[in-house]
Amino acid sequence: MDIPPLAGKIAVLSLGALPLSYALNHVSALSYPLGVVWMSALILGLLFLAIYSLSRSDIYYDPLYAVFAVFSFTSVVDLLIALEEDGYMGSFMAFYTKEGEPYLRTAHGVFICYWDGIVHYLLYLAMAGAIRKRKRYRNLALYWLGSFVMSILVFLPGNILGKYNSEIRPSFFLTIPYLLVPCWAGLRVFNQTQAPSCCTPNMVEEEQRKGLLQRPVDLALIIYLIFAAFFTLFRGLVVLDCPMDACFVYIYQYEPYLRDPVAYPKVQMLVNMFYVLPFYGLAIYALIFPGCSWLPDWTLVFAGAIGQAQFSHMGASMHLRTPFTYRVPEDAWASFFVCNLLYALGPHLLAYRCLWSPAFFLRPLPGPPAHHEKQH
Repeated sequence: MDIPPLAGKIAVLSLGALPLSYALNHVSALSYPLGVVWMSALILGLLFLAIYSLSRSDIYYDPLYAVFAVFSFTSVVDLLIALEEDGYMGSFMAFYTKEGEPYLRTAHGVFICYWDGIVHYLLYLAMAGAIRKRKRYRNLALYWLGSFVMSILVFLPGNILGKYNSEIRPSFFLTIPYLLVPCWAGLRVFNQTQAPSCCTPNMVEEEQRKGLLQRPVDLALIIYLIFAAFFTLFRGLVVLDCPMDACFVYIYQYEPYLRDPVAYPKVQMLVNMFYVLPFYGLAIYALIFPGCSWLPDWTLVFAGAIGQAQFSHMGASMHLRTPFTYRVPEDAWASFFVCNLLYALGPHLLAYRCLWSPAFFLRPLPGPPAHHEKQH
């Protein structure tokens, strides 16, 4: 997969968030929640107009260019929030975390800001650059889609269900576009044509005739997926207060963060159990039976989703903003990191396997008609 060039124009425009945030932090009118809402909406509107006037042809070619450009600006804002909350800088976004979205000051909020400000930001620049160069970016977009949707599925319900539900301000309703955009963007991305496959009908037929024992990589992935599925189910039962002794030991001695009243870890484990667990079962099926052409796309979506989820979960479990009683105990650090890193790495290896050698997952292609000699 070719990595498209980054969009320099969008990068320059997004960096305008630095001086703008610093100036707005000293505006007294933004010390009120409604002032933050109106100013945020005004800035996003003016930003869209600026992007439209500068890149009209790119937006006409692909409207997602405008989405990536606007979101790259918000990614820089999120990175500023994370850096300021961790004490690396000051006087930039205090007004927003105080009067806009105070739950961004939680450990989970800080780490989703880091992910958005680094990983999503690079993806936005790469995808916008691909649109400018009229290149394909479907795989990058699928990874971004999974990551983006996972962050929303956990963060928004966690804000409502957790201990910060009384801190919800009018700025919370600015997240409504974040619910609509992934639906529209997902439809556009999935409707894009896939890159042409280099696999010939003979290659597809030969690969799909192989048994599972002849495909050791697929066998190893199936074994991994089985263990990952049990781990997903187990942690889902843990947050549901399963009375088994193993659940009690795990939540108190290995991952006490699952008991944190902010609710983000509990929502995360439930999302994993209801969405990731079925995908693992379907992926095992697709690795056994050939012709499941949907698997390569969905492995990218779930790789992005699980990557974002594990980054936020692992970081928040150790962060100083998490109360000490809910942090991972020091004697459990090794097992915690090994289990969670493997849980995050596996879907990426599965996605790489599907992209690297897709012949097994392709539908059988019609081969050339057989020529029979006429017998006399």
